[in-house]
Amino acid sequence: MRTSRLEPELRLRTAVPELVDLPWLTPLGEWSPAEVEFRDVPVGPSRHLVRFVHADGRLWALKELPAWVAGREYESLREMERRGLPAVRAAGLAVRPDADDAVLITEYLSGCWQYRRLLMRIPLDETAHRQRLFDAMAGLLVELHRHGVYWGDCSLANTLFKRDGQVLQAHLVDAETAEVHPSLSNGQRSHDLEILEVNLAGGLIDLAMRLEQPPEVVDQLLDEARAVTERYEELWSALHDEPTFRYRDRRETESRIRRLNDLGFAVDEVRLVQVEPGKEQVRLKAVVADRRFHADELHRLTGLDVGEGQATLLLNDLASFAARRGSDRLDVMVARRWLRDLVEPAMDRLDELLPGRTDQVQAYCDLLEVRWLLSEQAGRDIGDEAALKALVAGSVPLGSAAAMAVAEPPTGQTRRPVLP
Repeated sequence: MRTSRLEPELRLRTAVPELVDLPWLTPLGEWSPAEVEFRDVPVGPSRHLVRFVHADGRLWALKELPAWVAGREYESLREMERRGLPAVRAAGLAVRPDADDAVLITEYLSGCWQYRRLLMRIPLDETAHRQRLFDAMAGLLVELHRHGVYWGDCSLANTLFKRDGQVLQAHLVDAETAEVHPSLSNGQRSHDLEILEVNLAGGLIDLAMRLEQPPEVVDQLLDEARAVTERYEELWSALHDEPTFRYRDRRETESRIRRLNDLGFAVDEVRLVQVEPGKEQVRLKAVVADRRFHADELHRLTGLDVGEGQATLLLNDLASFAARRGSDRLDVMVARRWLRDLVEPAMDRLDELLPGRTDQVQAYCDLLEVRWLLSEQAGRDIGDEAALKALVAGSVPLGSAAAMAVAEPPTGQTRRPVLP
């Protein structure tokens, strides 16, 4: 086994003794299972060796690559974290000076899905799940571009997906080619979009070939890949369009804010700028904050810290709970009763019937979705118990978000949050 005579340059953001003690002087491919606790985690194709190590009760992803590339990716991921972007968290960097290579350490993103595992277990003629996936890809690229990040290699293989209510949230897991700027030009955005479309088409063709699909299915997948650009442009326009209208027409302002809120964005500031001196026409400019409008509102009412998609479902459930009790407004007292009387008992039943399966907030969201879908089919409210039985039996409506969990749970499950 080869070792270096020099000491490694080790940078760790968390003081984890078991990480410090790993054999950093040895090439990653030569690490011995007798010395290191590896975990077998399926990954997509990668230009560099990636291995997963369990240390200090947590899972870490290790990637070996040239030192200068590793250093740049480490700094890019740290800057994305500072900007609050959905990307894996850089945990450390170990450099072997004599070999001019390094190992990038990132925290394993638990409870996530890889697209191959997600789509290979869902029939290709079931488009609902792919639509969620493509919406997530478009949303991720919009968020990166809004914050000045040029990805340069946006693809299914470089993305992990996490369920968030009835939607998927995409997370960047490979930033080798990423560049972080104060802002991006339209040319940089367009080039990133072109890369996304090409890579997405390639990933879907590879999937269709693996599943031995006929040419017409391949054509359908290519059409869907091209449509991701349209999803991106629609979302980008919603965030950046500057409509003009008469100053006194307040409905336009209210409509613009409501549309952004529906997309999950809080509006930090609204500016009305006169188009021409002496004219009634004004241009509306909305300064948009992060995509946590409903999540922040739910946190204010309940203390729960959940995803935006989950928060949207939970707020609707809370509003229904309040309406059944004759209240047309949401306040902290109503929210506390909702948690105590409805959510906590349901979570206890989910823990009993689906132990360790998934994030329990997401499990409750699945319950809400399945109950609504089955109630629509039955023409009446079927209640929680019937929906629970459907979840346990795996007999949920095909095309629902809950069907993804029934197909196969993701690896690295998250724990149930502590309710306030």
